[in-house]
Amino acid sequence: MNQIIDWISQPWPWYVAGPLIGLTVPTLLLVGNKSFGISSSLRHVCAICIPAGIPFFNYNWRKEIWNLLFVLGVLIGGFIATQFISNPHDMLISEQTKADLTALGITSFSGLMPAEIFDWNNVFTAKGLLFFVFGGFLVGFGTRYAGGCTSGHAIMGISSLQWPSMVATIFFMIGGFVMTHFLMGPLMSWVGF
Repeated sequence: MNQIIDWISQPWPWYVAGPLIGLTVPTLLLVGNKSFGISSSLRHVCAICIPAGIPFFNYNWRKEIWNLLFVLGVLIGGFIATQFISNPHDMLISEQTKADLTALGITSFSGLMPAEIFDWNNVFTAKGLLFFVFGGFLVGFGTRYAGGCTSGHAIMGISSLQWPSMVATIFFMIGGFVMTHFLMGPLMSWVGF
C-alpha cells in the first residue's frame, strides 16, 4: 500500500496527466452528452440558493447535478491529496522562476501554493483584498464574459473544435503573460511585498 501512495504522491509527467485530462472530454460526451467545465457549477449553486425571480438563474438546475457532484469530487480529492498523499519535497520549478519569485518576496517552494500569498493571515489585508476579492471578482467576471473558464474553453472547447474557445484560450494566455511579465511586479510592490 505504501508503494501505491508513494507512486500517487509523485508529480506525474505531462504525457500521463495530459491524456488523462484529455480523455475526460470524450468520456463525458459519450457517457451522457455532457460538456466539461467548472465555472458553470457556481451558476448552479446560485440557482439553488437564490430565489427564481432572476432570469439568469431560472432554469432546471437539477439536470446539471452531475456537474455539482464533479466539483464536489474535485474538492474532496484535493483535500485528500493535500492532507494524506502530498509530496513532501519542494515544487519542481526552474531556478530562474525561483529567482524571479524570490525577487518578489516569495521564498517558500514547498507545498502547492506560496504561503506568502495564500495564507489566512493575508485575507483581511490590502494584499488579501487585491488577490482574493478583487482578483476573484476579475476571474469570475472574465469567466462569465468569455462564456466559460479555462478548463471549459481550453479542454472542452478546443477539443470539440469550437472557434470561440480557441479565441478565448488565446486571450487567457495573453492575459497570463501580461500579468506575469508586466503587472505582477508593480502590484506586488504596491501591496507591500
